[in-house]
Amino acid sequence: MPMYEYQCDACGQVFEARQKFSDAPLSDCKLCGDGPVTKLISQTAFTLKGGGWYQQGYGSAQEKAPAACAAASGDSGGCASCPKAANE
Repeated sequence: MPMYEYQCDACGQVFEARQKFSDAPLSDCKLCGDGPVTKLISQTAFTLKGGGWYQQGYGSAQEKAPAACAAASGDSGGCASCPKAANE
């Protein structure tokens, strides 16, 4: 369900309400209960829930490929932790 922002015309407070698309817009302030409210146009929030691409493709459980060794690419210097540099 989407989140909508409203601003109270009486108290000026801004609040959020989670509503279905089919729900009618709010008409009274839920904070002060006194004044009419205006629906604001605001930046939307994007939430991914459940299984899917995040858990399967971008989760932290997957290992990253090790970096290429400098000695393997033809550099004679290598690196301190490089097994080729230690063997030479």
